This record gives sequence, C-alpha cells and structure tokens, in this order.
Amino acid sequence: MSSCFCSKSQETEKRGAVPEDQLVISDDSTHPANLICELCKVFYNNGWVTGTGGGVSIREGSKIYIAPSGVQKERMVPDNMFVMDLESENYLRTPLTLKPSACTPLFLSAYKMRDAGACIHTHSQAAVMVTLLYDKVFEISSIEQIKAIPKVAEKGNLMYSDRLVIPIIENTEREEDLTDSLQQAIKEYPGTTAVLVRRHGIYVWGETVWKAKVYNEAIDYLLELAVKMHQLGIPTVKQN
Repeated sequence: MSSCFCSKSQETEKRGAVPEDQLVISDDSTHPANLICELCKVFYNNGWVTGTGGGVSIREGSKIYIAPSGVQKERMVPDNMFVMDLESENYLRTPLTLKPSACTPLFLSAYKMRDAGACIHTHSQAAVMVTLLYDKVFEISSIEQIKAIPKVAEKGNLMYSDRLVIPIIENTEREEDLTDSLQQAIKEYPGTTAVLVRRHGIYVWGETVWKAKVYNEAIDYLLELAVKMHQLGIPTVKQN
C-alpha cells in the first residue's frame, strides 16, 4: 500500500495547530490515522467503496480512530480522522469542518462486544448481491478460502469442510439505526466475524487491523464466488 501520511493538511491550516492534532499526525506509516487512509484507498480501488460511502475504524489501546463522514475515500488524509475514547465514548479529537461517521455506533458494538482491534464497512457489490439471494444467513462450505476465517468462539480457523455462516440483517433508512439489529446478530451468532446488511453492504471486524483486512478480503472473495455459483446452479453448501 502506498503511503498517505502527511504533517499538515488544509484542516490544520484553517484552525491552526492544536494539541489534539498530535493524535493523528505522525510519520509512522503504521499509525492508525495513516493506515485508515491507506485502507480507504485500497478499498476504493477494489470497488468496495464509492463516493463517501463505507468506513474504517482502528482501535489503539483505549483510543479508537474513525474515518469521517462526507470525505471521498481515495482523498482522505490523517487530519480528517476523529478520535474517541472507547470507554467514555467522548471524542478526544474532532475535525473542524467534518461530521462523525454514522457507522460509529456499529464500530463501537464490535469493539465492546467482540474486543475487536479494527472494524471495516464496505458497500461491496458481492455483499449486496448475496443479501438478495439468501434470507436470514449466508452459508458456504468446502471452499479453500474459508480457512482464512476464524472460528471466533474457539481457538483456530475454520477448516476447508466447515460451513461459514454470516447473519443478514435488514437495512434501515439511517445507518446508526442498524445498531440494535447488528448487536442482536452478534449475540445470536457467536462464531461470526461479520454481519451482512441487506441491499447495503457488510461489516467485518478482527483482532487487529491486519486480521480484519484479511477477513474482509477472504469473505468478499467467498461472496463473489457464491454469486457466480448461484448463477450456474451450484449449491454453496456442498452436499454429502
């Protein structure tokens, strides 16, 4: 991934440097604010996010970094980031001219209910299509890429012959109104590391930002494959 970190942006220039800016300005390419920018560009190039849709959040200790609302993903810079204290849910840093992401309460659900280290929300076409083909859950088995997905409820990853199950929740007019149903899905499916939203997209989380990225990539591969299998009349769950 190409670097996107910077020492100053238009946001900082508008209001002048303040102490809170030190939370997001770093020459370290692995700093959460820099990584979010890079991931947003990757997801944009993959076609998983368009315009200002989708979102990424990374946790570092008790602080969570969140991509803002209303910024094109491929143009995002570290100074655009919101920073929140996970325990109090108070913002430690708020960009002057930007709005918080409507995904924030859903990211918080993954952090607090699953102790996630990062959460990704995309509008992948494969994710949307799968929600039109399946009812309450998406299921697939006996595909090699399943082995990239964790069991969650116990140690280790799924095996080739295991069945991957991802719950599907209904979309709402406002993103934040998805929170209750996403939390309910997390409770009802303790083995899931993702939740699909019908006609909308997917939320994926992981123990670290890199694991969340791996899970998201593996799941999207499986979703795209499932759509193609459906077109050819091939069951996604292998029959014995």
